[in-house]
Amino acid sequence: MARKIPGAKRFRDSAPPSIRRPVKRPAAGALPSREDILEALAELPTSSSKRDLVRVFGIAGDMRVPFKGLLREMEEEGLIARSRKTLRRAAELPSVTVLDIASDADPEDMIAHPANWDEADGERPDIRIETPRGARVVPGPGDRILARIERGDGPVPVYSARAMKILDKPRRAQIGIVRCDDTGARLVPVDRKQREMRIEAGDLGNARDGDLVEVEVRAAGRLMLPKARVTAVVGNPDSEGAVSLVALHNLEIPYRFSPSVLAEAAEAEEIGIEGREDWRAIAFVTIDPETAKDHDDAVFAEPDADKGNEGGHVVYVAIADVAAYVRPGTGLDREAYIRGNSVYFPDRVVPMLPERISNDLCSLKGGENRPALGLRMVFDRTGHKRAHSFHRVTIRSAGKLAYGQAQAAIDGRPDDVTGPLLDPVLRPLWAAYAVLAEARDRRGPLALDLPERKIELDENGNVTGIHIPERLAAHRLIEEMMIMANVAAAETLERGGTPLVYRVHDSPGREKLAALKDFLNALKLPFSGAESVRPAHFNRVLKKAVEAGVEAQVAEMVLRSQAQAEYAPENYGHFGLNLDRYAHFTSPIRRYADLIVHRALIRQLGLGADGLTESEAAKLAGISQHISSTERRALMAERETNDRLLARFMADRIGARFMGRISGVTKSGLFVRLDETGADGFVPASSLGLEFFRYIEDKQALVGERTGETFGLGLPVEVRLLEAAPMAGALRFEILSEGPKTQLTGKRGGRGHPQHHRHKRR
Repeated sequence: MARKIPGAKRFRDSAPPSIRRPVKRPAAGALPSREDILEALAELPTSSSKRDLVRVFGIAGDMRVPFKGLLREMEEEGLIARSRKTLRRAAELPSVTVLDIASDADPEDMIAHPANWDEADGERPDIRIETPRGARVVPGPGDRILARIERGDGPVPVYSARAMKILDKPRRAQIGIVRCDDTGARLVPVDRKQREMRIEAGDLGNARDGDLVEVEVRAAGRLMLPKARVTAVVGNPDSEGAVSLVALHNLEIPYRFSPSVLAEAAEAEEIGIEGREDWRAIAFVTIDPETAKDHDDAVFAEPDADKGNEGGHVVYVAIADVAAYVRPGTGLDREAYIRGNSVYFPDRVVPMLPERISNDLCSLKGGENRPALGLRMVFDRTGHKRAHSFHRVTIRSAGKLAYGQAQAAIDGRPDDVTGPLLDPVLRPLWAAYAVLAEARDRRGPLALDLPERKIELDENGNVTGIHIPERLAAHRLIEEMMIMANVAAAETLERGGTPLVYRVHDSPGREKLAALKDFLNALKLPFSGAESVRPAHFNRVLKKAVEAGVEAQVAEMVLRSQAQAEYAPENYGHFGLNLDRYAHFTSPIRRYADLIVHRALIRQLGLGADGLTESEAAKLAGISQHISSTERRALMAERETNDRLLARFMADRIGARFMGRISGVTKSGLFVRLDETGADGFVPASSLGLEFFRYIEDKQALVGERTGETFGLGLPVEVRLLEAAPMAGALRFEILSEGPKTQLTGKRGGRGHPQHHRHKRR
């Protein structure tokens, strides 16, 4: 039984009855245990000090120094917290709480921390994330999760957690661009929903004009106006020539490799030909964009010599053997997983792997030996694949070609590089592609080939022009051969029962299909899709839209009706390509998904000891969720950066007129995409005219209540540029042209504004 300690009486008498309990006193010449100290702190008032504990436990003489040392150790261990001279038990975690997993956490041994933690409670505890096989929620590095907490036995709290739900993670602190003036500076926000704020001279820190900074916001002055104080300088988009820096920081995309990862890449030794099939006699060529620095796929084709396959072709595809250099569990692998994919901006590329790997050792350079995963596919004269096989090989590319260069040679304009390759390499490739194209047309993938604009920059990162690259047969040739290679990879792994990451694309949901049908009915374009809608249904309506002269608006709505492609360990097919099974295999330099598929093939086919590990196979659900998330993040970053570059390009053209099309309709206004540049801007509903404009959902239009004037999706319009906010990537337009007049019918989605619109178009 615990003995009462006379030295503790005064404190117990002054405390509430609920904490008046005896405290164990150590034997003479001994220190109290950690458990006794924690129990005493729980019973004593929150204002307990080191001196109070000395009296409670009767610590005297030579024991005072080691006792103070014990308290210091407990503080360092996170068992107790100190606030000036006051000691107390460190806060314990609730059974369910929100945790943040660091973006650079080890995927094999993830540690999380409480999302909200009072520093007065001591250091944040480490919580080990446990993900059992078959878990429904599989978190990854950088995730915020709602988790169930378990505490291990013992005086030192050891926590583990299992994820219950992955939560949306708020963006980091508010950021903006500093613009200095005589009295301090103003903060130009990068978020178009935020307003400019003042920064006093004393709150600038080391920030200079043009710097991208993080700030904290506080109210100041009699009117409590918000002001900003710089807490960190991120960089300078102007001096670094990289507007993408804003998106990289805002979306927390890692863009600098750690010294250890760079050192690991630098120490990598070139893979030799030992243990590999020698495919160096095959005249592979790479066909890529003219500016490409890494080349992860090469192709070759020839007529099939088998008399039983007359008119058939043999197609060889070689893909860079990244798995030979990036082994599971290494720093390179961990970094590649965290990034998930390369990110491509007009002003920079943020690679998944260091340049030593991506642009050198793994790049299929012309005339140099390179390790690859080779694929041999046999097609008959109709484009049907009869057989395929995977091999671990060494190749030596016969040439590095650009799309336009290869196409020019086929079109009768060869140059010094393509001339010698024309008959032995290029013509057989095009002959093989001809039968693959026939098979593709019979398969009937979704024929939604929307143009992509390319932004051109000068050496200072300024926009010099925007153009739509021509879609060539050379592009389609490489695309179709890569699609066939991806299908072969999925088929091989599925046949062998090896776990893999599929590239999946679900069919459109009912709500989106219903909205599309309403829209098409308003255009008098019937949509015959039943419950089991197929790409052919969309292709028919797209063809009718071309004939009716409404191709742009129908293509936009068809695109919006589609589900988003993603990665998953379960297969539910690829709707857009109209394929039953599909896996990304052809770009392991820039996509982690492809690296996983390479490792799975190596494991199944016994091609080496660097295949998919059991640990990776058990975590494919989490890996799929993570790389799907990093892909979406990359797309968002690319879109935001393009918007900022275009807004900066347009900033000196205020008042100019442009032609464009309505690309989006909401209750509050219209989005217009310019024909000349592809820049998107907003037209507030309040600027449309002197009447109410209702949002008609099934027509995707704003319709004037009095006149029936209609502004609908895809309508060509003339606009005037009124405002440009480069760092927010925002443009504001005024519509100058009149909309067609229609009767106000259909579903009513509400008014554009609750008052008369004040401005008349000029």
